[in-house]
Amino acid sequence: MSNGSHSAPAPAPVPVPVPVPVSLTVAPISAAEHLAYVRSRRSVSFLQTPAWGRVKTEWRAESLGWYGPGARLTGAGLVLHRPVPRLDNFTLAYLPWGPDIDWSGDIDAWLAPLAAHLKARGAFAIRLCPPVATHTWSAAQVKEGIADPGVRRLTDLPGEPDPVGVRVTERLRAGGWLPQSPEDGFGAGQPQFTYEVPLAGRSEQDVLGGMNQLWRRNIKKAAKEGVEVTVGSGPADLRAFHELYVHTAARDRFTPRPLSYFTTMAAEMSAEDASRFTLYLARHQGDLVAATLMVRVGGHAWYTYGASSTAKREVRGSNALQWAMVRAALASGCDTYDLRGITPTLDVDDPHVGLVQFKVGTGGRAVRYVGEWDLPLRPLVHRAFDLFMRRRARSL
Repeated sequence: MSNGSHSAPAPAPVPVPVPVPVSLTVAPISAAEHLAYVRSRRSVSFLQTPAWGRVKTEWRAESLGWYGPGARLTGAGLVLHRPVPRLDNFTLAYLPWGPDIDWSGDIDAWLAPLAAHLKARGAFAIRLCPPVATHTWSAAQVKEGIADPGVRRLTDLPGEPDPVGVRVTERLRAGGWLPQSPEDGFGAGQPQFTYEVPLAGRSEQDVLGGMNQLWRRNIKKAAKEGVEVTVGSGPADLRAFHELYVHTAARDRFTPRPLSYFTTMAAEMSAEDASRFTLYLARHQGDLVAATLMVRVGGHAWYTYGASSTAKREVRGSNALQWAMVRAALASGCDTYDLRGITPTLDVDDPHVGLVQFKVGTGGRAVRYVGEWDLPLRPLVHRAFDLFMRRRARSL
């Protein structure tokens, strides 16, 4: 008989719920399904649109979709397949600035079915470039870094970290992915460092006021000098852009793309969306002094290619074009105007710092992304490919 002195039995422990990874599958989707998905998103990189697969004619393009519970399409990606020299049965599967998935969650649940799908179809490795930032630096920080002789690189400055990007980097490394982005941020693929101008919630005057004094003065000077900015249309304007682009390439010592590349780019992107591709031309007294290409997908606009004449640089046609593109992006309701790649150098003796200074003048921010990563699916073939690419780079 109990005398009531015994303590009551301890309550049974309450089970702690353990997150169950979402079961995802990957399967090919049509270009129409892929485009419908892109249109449902606020922003997807133009390098992840079906049209881009048709621009990159030297690669075989494949659109893939991720399906969750209820067979609902929850993510998508454009994969570009490139055969290995002398091993045509194997391909490098490349997803530039993609795929478009939930990078804030369990990325293994997304990437494992991707790897299984691509390995079954002959890929020896996957190369992807997550559209996820790890750090940002304000224009003021970058400017101060350039002025400080003790600072040589962006990464010497305390950038604002993005916890999602930091976690993605850690998970990729833990999952056996190999970083591919070189020290200067520029490799064979996509730049790891970019320069972007935030537009959301800002007016033209806000953006103009955020630019440095030199940029504002140059925009005013272009207007005073009578620089006229027009939107190009038709083959003749594209040829005029390309002639100036070839001139720029000779002056700045880079290899230009052929006219056919831009003709295909304009045709495929415009067919996919009439507002996707825009050519801007700046003329002074009838002379073409600068030309640029802008690409827009949803709320993101990119400055993709530019050209300028050596003569009449004093009329500031390039500044007039950039301002015209920023205004167009604002009018379209974009959240971001993207000036694309920069090197992380802040050393005044480095010739690349001039490009950084030009873009910093817009008052935006420098952004470091996760960068490109490889997952070897067939390690021996991947090592042979890596060796081939290194030898080719040394021979250039």
